[in-house]
Amino acid sequence: MSVPLQIVIAPDSFKGSLPAYRVAEAIAAGWSSVRPHDVLTLIPQADGGEGTLDAIEAAVAGSVRRAAGSVTGPDGTPTPGAWLVLPDGTAVVELAQMCGLPLAARLDPLGASTVGLGEVIRHALIAGASRLVIGLGGSASTDGAAGALAALGLRGNASLTAGGGALGELRYLDRSQLIAPPSGGVTLLTDVAAPLLGSTGAAAVFGPQKGATPADITLLDTSLTRFAALLGGEVSLPGMGAAGGAGYGFVAAWGALIQPGADYLSALTGVEAAVARADLVITGEGRFDATSRTGKIVGTLIDLAGKHCVPVTVIAGQLAQMPLGSDGRPVSATSLADLAGSADAAMADPIRWLRAAAAAAASAPL
Repeated sequence: MSVPLQIVIAPDSFKGSLPAYRVAEAIAAGWSSVRPHDVLTLIPQADGGEGTLDAIEAAVAGSVRRAAGSVTGPDGTPTPGAWLVLPDGTAVVELAQMCGLPLAARLDPLGASTVGLGEVIRHALIAGASRLVIGLGGSASTDGAAGALAALGLRGNASLTAGGGALGELRYLDRSQLIAPPSGGVTLLTDVAAPLLGSTGAAAVFGPQKGATPADITLLDTSLTRFAALLGGEVSLPGMGAAGGAGYGFVAAWGALIQPGADYLSALTGVEAAVARADLVITGEGRFDATSRTGKIVGTLIDLAGKHCVPVTVIAGQLAQMPLGSDGRPVSATSLADLAGSADAAMADPIRWLRAAAAAAASAPL
């Protein structure tokens, strides 16, 4: 019998398919089918987007999930809202949970809003939250958090809840009814370093995946420029463009602090200590591409593994490019789409193909 290995399984969610904990479980099942005696440590990860509540709930003993009832989805359709209460009184809110792109019945780049996010935050504050952690990622909207801030009391001469396309009609903003942030402050978890405006900003970079045409992008950027001129604050800092500019909105209105979500979650879950003891790290996400090395979970895990001289394997739904380690060398990687024959086939039965990918990785020499 071979010597048992210490395997750390720390994937992100496969967006629109499986949460991170189910990805980790499927990988563990596939690996164990080949190497049943290895010691597997499952540490589901998140970077502020989809799965952030799940990852923090699993990592923090005594955390409690609270229901906010029905709140406003990104397209105006009611959707369930929730937040997480940590033992120290911190409330954790995940934008993707109530305003995420998969919740929209159709893409509406100009009209989608973050109203539901503000409604959940309001519930958490009324319940006595002493501090807020807001996961920003996976947003369907590009409204600079105007909708969320409207739900928290911000007012203007034009609608703040009709999406980013309407912000260009603003002539003034009234903060007199805006709820104050909690005494412990507000931390924003982001997975991107984009500024608010311009060719590398919220509309230009992320608008297309939300259905924005070139004309829509121009309108959204102009509207966000108008909103920022009235709300004030710095627009060019890294992370201001996160979640359709929601990073900017909370920094400008509430003095929130931006932190890379992958770093926050990896520290909270103790993944670095586990990686340091491991013989192999397995991580993954729905699509590995150029953005995966710019503050997202998989890139963070590749760098941690490299820091501790531990081999790493990436399992992705799709590989837009091959991952490289921090030393520039290729990292072992498997695409579920390649195994299944197509991306559609992989998404139709992701657990099957995750198990197959993990079994193949377990059969390969380290």
